Amino acid sequence: MIHLYLDDYRPCPTGFALARDGEECLMMLRECEVDILSLDHELGWGQMDGTDVVKAMIHEGLYAREIYLHTSSMSGKKSMYELLYQAKPEHVILHNGPIPAERLEQIARTAQK
Repeated sequence: MIHLYLDDYRPCPTGFALARDGEECLMMLRECEVDILSLDHELGWGQMDGTDVVKAMIHEGLYAREIYLHTSSMSGKKSMYELLYQAKPEHVILHNGPIPAERLEQIARTAQK
């Protein structure tokens, strides 16, 4: 089981696998069991954005156990959250914001053991 961080620019937090674009994120969701997924929205000019990734996730039934939205795009966050909220299975935990610092520290400590 992995934690997955989708972002084209930000550094990847310790304890997470990094996907730099939407296609890589979807491939990892297809191939791995993902515990925590953190999504960015703006992924570079001419690339899929976070909303495109979420639509593909919903279409293919690709869900992590827990999903965070760390994007600084308010409209992107709203779009991703609304789509996921309406479509996610009941067992999926959806957060309308980034992973709290304390949780990131806990994950990093666990990964370093």
